[in-house]
Amino acid sequence: MPSSFKMENMPFSLLEEREQEVLRASLDIGYYQAGETILAAGDVPDGVYVIFKGLVGESDVATADGEQHEHVFVHYRNEDYFGAWSALRGTAIHNFIAEEETICHILPTKALLDLCAVNSRFADYFQQSLSAKTEIQAQEGGDQDMAEFMLAQVKDGLIRDPLIVLEGTSIYEATLLMREKHADCVLVKRGNRYGMVTGTDLLDAVVINQLDLNSDVAEIASYRLIATTSDDYLFNALITMTQQHIERVVVMDDNQLTGVVELTDVLSYFSSHSHVIGLRIERAKTIEDLYEAAHGLNDLIKALVTHGVKARFAMDLIAAMNGRVIAKLFDLIVPADVQPHVCLVVMGSEGRGEQVIKTDQDNALIYRDGLIWPEMQETMQKFSETLISFGFPKCPGDIMVSNPAWVKSIGEWTQQLSDWSYRCEGEAQMNLAIAVDAHPVAGNHALFKTSRNWFLRHLQNNDVFFSHFAKASLEFDTPLTFFGNLKEKGELDVKKGGIFPIVHGIRTMALQYKILETNTFKRIEALVELGQMKQEHGSELAEALALFIQTRLRQQVKRIDDSDDGVDQTPNILELSSLDKMERDLLRDGLHIVKGFKKHLSLRYHLGG
Repeated sequence: MPSSFKMENMPFSLLEEREQEVLRASLDIGYYQAGETILAAGDVPDGVYVIFKGLVGESDVATADGEQHEHVFVHYRNEDYFGAWSALRGTAIHNFIAEEETICHILPTKALLDLCAVNSRFADYFQQSLSAKTEIQAQEGGDQDMAEFMLAQVKDGLIRDPLIVLEGTSIYEATLLMREKHADCVLVKRGNRYGMVTGTDLLDAVVINQLDLNSDVAEIASYRLIATTSDDYLFNALITMTQQHIERVVVMDDNQLTGVVELTDVLSYFSSHSHVIGLRIERAKTIEDLYEAAHGLNDLIKALVTHGVKARFAMDLIAAMNGRVIAKLFDLIVPADVQPHVCLVVMGSEGRGEQVIKTDQDNALIYRDGLIWPEMQETMQKFSETLISFGFPKCPGDIMVSNPAWVKSIGEWTQQLSDWSYRCEGEAQMNLAIAVDAHPVAGNHALFKTSRNWFLRHLQNNDVFFSHFAKASLEFDTPLTFFGNLKEKGELDVKKGGIFPIVHGIRTMALQYKILETNTFKRIEALVELGQMKQEHGSELAEALALFIQTRLRQQVKRIDDSDDGVDQTPNILELSSLDKMERDLLRDGLHIVKGFKKHLSLRYHLGG
C-alpha cells in the first residue's frame, strides 16, 4: 500500500528523493468504517492522515438551545490530507469522522517533525496561510529564469556611479566631463538638492535657447527627480520609468544619493519587449502608428503569463502601457488648445489598474464649466470608436465618452456623484462604484482632482451612505459547498464569488478614510498603515485577490488562444476541471478568506447578515 502513495502531490513533492524514501518507510495504514471517529478533539494525533480512499468530515460539537449539534467545517476526499495542524501542535481541536468506509496512509508525528526539521519549505507549507502556500507553488511551478528576473533588485549590478558636478560648473565643462566619462547625464548639486542634466538638455540649451557655453549648468537642471532604492525590485523600476515616460531614475538610500539606473540596463534583463512597445507608442505620429503599437500589447500579456510573472506585476506594467496608449490617442484626436480645459478619466478595473486582458472600456470626460467646444461629442465618438478598433472592447453598459451621459462639466460631474450617493438603488450604486475608481490619464488632471476632493468632503461621516454602499459586497454567494469545500465540477464565476467582494469592500473602506489610491492592493496597504486593518488580514486579502486574478488570467489567455476570433466570451468563468489539486486547494483557501472578510464587513457596517 505505501507504494500507492502519490509523492507528486503537494506538499510531499517538496521533499528530496532521500526524504521521500524516509516518508515511505514510515507510513502506516488505517482502515475506518463509516461513522467511525478517526481523531477526536483533545486526542493526541498519531500523525498526518492522507486519504487513499473514502470521505472524512472535520467537525465540532456546539450547544444551542440546550441541545448539542455537530457542525461540519470541511470534507476531505481522495489524496487530501488532514491532521497536520493538530499533529504539529500536539492535540486535536476538532473531530475527524469517516463518513464512508475510508482507508488512510498515516505519516507518524515523529517522522513528520523529522522531515520538517530538515526541509524548511515542507515545514512552511503546513502553516495555515494562503500567502505561504502560493509562494511555495510559485517557486515550484514558475519559469526559473523569469523568477530570477522578478526577484532581481536594483542593486544587483545595475547602479551606475553618479557623475556629479557642483553649482557653478559651466555648460562647457559639464559637456567635456560627460564626454570623457562616456555618460549621457550629469547630476548637479545645488545646496542639498540634486538636479539632472541630460545630453538632450545640453543640446536644447545651446542650440534652441542659445545660452552661452559659460552659463551655469545648474540653471538648466531638472530638480524633480524620480527616485528608487537599491533594494527595490528591478521590475518596479521598469514600471516607474514606463509610467513617468523617463529613461533613468536616481537611487536614494537613507536620503543619500548612491547612483543612477538607466533604462537600457533594465531592458537588458527583460525579455518581453515591453520597451519596444513603449517606444512605438511614444513615437506614434498617426492613429495608424498607434494602432500597430496597441495590438502588440496582447503578445506582451501572453509573454508575462507564460513566464509566470505574478499578477500584480503584470497588472502594473499593462496598466502603465494602456494608459500611455489612451493618453497618446487623446493627444492625436483632441485639439491641443482644448486639452487644458478637459480631463479624460478611466474608471472601473482600468481605473484601478487591475485589468490585464481587456474586457471593456469605462471612461468619462470632465470639462471646465463654461467651455465652448462644438465638436466635443463628435470628437468623443471618434475617440471611443478608435479605442474599440485598438482592442479595447465596447462597454456593455455604454459607460464611455461616446455616451453624452459620461461627458460632463465639473459642476455636472460633482452633482452627479452627489445624486448617486443619495440614491440607494442598484444602478446608482453601480455607477458610483465605477466612478469612484476614476483615474486621470490625459488632459488637465486638476479638473478631476477638484471634483474628487469635493466628493470626499461631501461624504464625511455619512454612516448611512457607507452602510448602503458596502451592502453590494454581500450580493453574491461565496461559491463554497455547505461543508466548506470547492464544488467538484462545472464552472465558477470568480469575479462574483471572489474578486468583487474584496474589491468593493476595500473600495468602501478606502472611501470612508479618504484614501486617494484607486488600486485595491495599494488601498489595502493604506488601510493597514492607518490601523484600520491588521497586517496579517491585509496580506491574506491581497494574496487571495492576486490568486483569483492570476487563475482567471491563465484561463483567459488559453481561451483566447483556442478561439477563432481571439476573444474570450466568458472572461470571469473558471473551469474547475482544468485546475489541478494544488490550484483547487488554493482557490478554496482564498474563498474562505473572502467569506471571513464578508462577515467582517457585515459587522463593521451593520449589514445584519
